[in-house]
Amino acid sequence: MNDVPNLARDADGLLYSPGVRTALTEFTLDDDTSVPEAAAAVRAAARGLDQLRSRGTDSRGLSPGALDILIRLAGDDAGHNIKDLAASAGVSSRNVTGLVDTLERAGLAVRVPDPRDRRSVLVRITEDGRTWLAEFRRPSQLAMAALFRGFTAAETTQLRHLCLRLVENQHHLARHLEDR
Repeated sequence: MNDVPNLARDADGLLYSPGVRTALTEFTLDDDTSVPEAAAAVRAAARGLDQLRSRGTDSRGLSPGALDILIRLAGDDAGHNIKDLAASAGVSSRNVTGLVDTLERAGLAVRVPDPRDRRSVLVRITEDGRTWLAEFRRPSQLAMAALFRGFTAAETTQLRHLCLRLVENQHHLARHLEDR
């Protein structure tokens, strides 16, 4: 993982990155860098989470994308079709097909005929897939506990809320831009 970034505390005791603040000064209309700094902080946190997740899954032979699909499969014994998996994961059906291929080769998932539509197949998690997830769960729980050490329950709830507000705003902005 990358080294710890050079962080400082402002007059209120809140963290910020002096390098990011300096760089972003050129991109503001006034002297307020708070919004672009917040966006940079979200990107840095997401990048760090992705790196941590990749380290955890790569050491066990799966990509983060394959793990995401495996977790989704574990939630339903009936199985999922590729299209629905893709929609729930926010990726293309082609991408999910490749991830399911990987899971199948590893013996963690299997394609079965869809009893409601003989032209379709469903993807189901195997017992080996459930075992893989069970063995991955504890180290993942410990990593998340370490990552969020010092956060109160209210802070984690607020963080979730704020991040999802960003997601909601991005969705609205994307729809607005499509309608133009």
